[in-house]
Amino acid sequence: MKHWKTYLVLVLLAIAMLLPLLWLVATALKAPTEDVFGGLGQLLPRQPNLGNFIKVWQDYPFGRYLLNSVVVSSITVALNLFFCALAAYPLARLNFVGRDVTLAAIVATLMIPFQLIMIPLYILAVNLGLRNSYVGIIFPSLASAFGIFLLRQAFQGVPKELEEAARIDGCRELGIWWHIMIPAIRPALVTLAIFVFIGSWSDFLWPLIVLDQPEYYTLPLGVAQLSSALDFDWRLIAAASVIAIAPIIVLFLFVQRYIIPSEASSGVKG
Repeated sequence: MKHWKTYLVLVLLAIAMLLPLLWLVATALKAPTEDVFGGLGQLLPRQPNLGNFIKVWQDYPFGRYLLNSVVVSSITVALNLFFCALAAYPLARLNFVGRDVTLAAIVATLMIPFQLIMIPLYILAVNLGLRNSYVGIIFPSLASAFGIFLLRQAFQGVPKELEEAARIDGCRELGIWWHIMIPAIRPALVTLAIFVFIGSWSDFLWPLIVLDQPEYYTLPLGVAQLSSALDFDWRLIAAASVIAIAPIIVLFLFVQRYIIPSEASSGVKG
């Protein structure tokens, strides 16, 4: 119990971080007659019900928004993992002229804010005919400098003995990448997948720019549209927000067991 002060501070910080989420869920469950801004004494609903969720789901096309978000986020994660892993492998394991310069240039792009490149991206999307389409939402996120750097570091941590053993068995570079290296960096892939999914799921600015047809709206755009349509009925807005964030929480609870230290080194003894 000598660290009880540390634990107390951590518990208080956790409560402070969870209070907004608790308020959101409690507001979504409140009846129309209950006060939303009544302070901590009236934080929990007296008669919890799912009426707000039912009204939002039935009166507004949230099913379509949810489907759009699932499609966009899933494809974005799959393509991002593929292209980042494909780019990171040679930067980590192969020797070629300009490798370090290429890596430095990729990492340097992390300092460029999205707001600086969104106009050129929009012009490119318009010229390619990608407005109001899933491809238009996805194509700026096909790969990321953060993902390439993260996976490059993970590839460097894989023992060279595994790679050499695969070459002795006659495996080519692409086979080594797919059968040896990819399974060895699974924790890094899962970590990157979580970051990419959360970023894609909650992205508001780029879909707002590239979309103007509601049938392609993702959940963040749907919640924003709902906010203006309901004239700030906080119960319904809170219900819509819970619907929007629930998949992220479920995803994290499902994949957190895969975020473990890599055991690739266990295949090499001595």
